Amino acid sequence: MSLESELMAGIVREEGGFRDSLKKILEEDLQMSVNEFCSKTGLSTSTIYKIMSESREPNLRTVREIIRAIRRIENKPYGNFIAVIAARPVLNKIEERIIKIDSREILVKEYPANSMEDAIISAVMAERDGALAIVCAPIVAPTIQKILTIPVSIVIPKESILKAIGRAADETF
Repeated sequence: MSLESELMAGIVREEGGFRDSLKKILEEDLQMSVNEFCSKTGLSTSTIYKIMSESREPNLRTVREIIRAIRRIENKPYGNFIAVIAARPVLNKIEERIIKIDSREILVKEYPANSMEDAIISAVMAERDGALAIVCAPIVAPTIQKILTIPVSIVIPKESILKAIGRAADETF
């Protein structure tokens, strides 16, 4: 089981399960102290200490930040990208695989889908590959949001795919 999956299982398993999973991951898997983890990831030391000492339950934003930090430490080979799930003609309109939005460079990985089923399977594969967010059509987004733990941004037909990628990036970076 990946470290991020361990954290997610901890959240679901029991009250304080996230804390217990994070403690195990830091001590046994990453062999890091809280200070080392925070200095390497940029997370707030006081926030992590409060979570570890049971004085605070993490909010969703903090959970996402911790999971992203662990992904970076694990150095997932395909992590740190935004997945775009769409039919091939839409994907062909994306000319760049690294898109510059504002001052950020965003890696985009394509997942072609020709049916709802293909889109759902592609979404699960993208999350397993380490995607930070998904960009997809509105018809499949509600289903994908129910089964994934990463943000889902919707492509609105009147808007550009680049705007949807930008929204996904805003939620993840």
